[in-house]
Amino acid sequence: MKTDKVFLTALIISLGVHAAIFVHSSGLKIFNLPKKEKKIELSYVKALKEEPKPKPERNMLQKPRDEFLKIPPRITVEKRLPPQSSGEKKELAATTPVFQKPVLAKPDIIAVKKKITLPPVDMNKINNPSYISYYQIIREKIRRAAYQHYSRTEEGEAFLSFMVSSDGTLNEVRYIEERSTKNPFLKEIALKSINEAAPFPVFPKELAFPQLSFNVIISFEIE
Repeated sequence: MKTDKVFLTALIISLGVHAAIFVHSSGLKIFNLPKKEKKIELSYVKALKEEPKPKPERNMLQKPRDEFLKIPPRITVEKRLPPQSSGEKKELAATTPVFQKPVLAKPDIIAVKKKITLPPVDMNKINNPSYISYYQIIREKIRRAAYQHYSRTEEGEAFLSFMVSSDGTLNEVRYIEERSTKNPFLKEIALKSINEAAPFPVFPKELAFPQLSFNVIISFEIE
């Protein structure tokens, strides 16, 4: 019995020694000892404020820098050269151009006032007021057309005889040479004016005729 107790005691001691060696070799820490905490002291240092640097005083008489960068104005006749001595001024005076006021040329064309009239013809034998009223409308249309075409200074009269249908159509225009001024320009204007004035208004109900004849005199004058 004693031998068994001795054997068990030796076995336990052997196991304990081997276990201690194994733990020590493997670095295992079974028992963690509490570590001492180290106190860290902090100290705060106030930052020094930088004093603002004084701005340099600007001289009121000193011009800004931007003004020196501006392009100088173009040199005119008055600012073309610095003042020179009396001897140099005489030389410059000979070469300096003299500016003279331009002289306006007088126009060769003189404005004239043209005048177009249609003198009345003999209508004593006509007593129809509707015919006279219609005749005045025709005269005014011809006068306006002749005024637009009269662009020269020839003076004279043009006598025209023509027929107008009831619908206002112009027919049978004749230029009476023996009663007109012998001027081809006035003749051309007279014929062109009466053709451009047509067609004329339709006959009123009081003029129940298929066509009527009219005579007009176109007078060209310069005032």
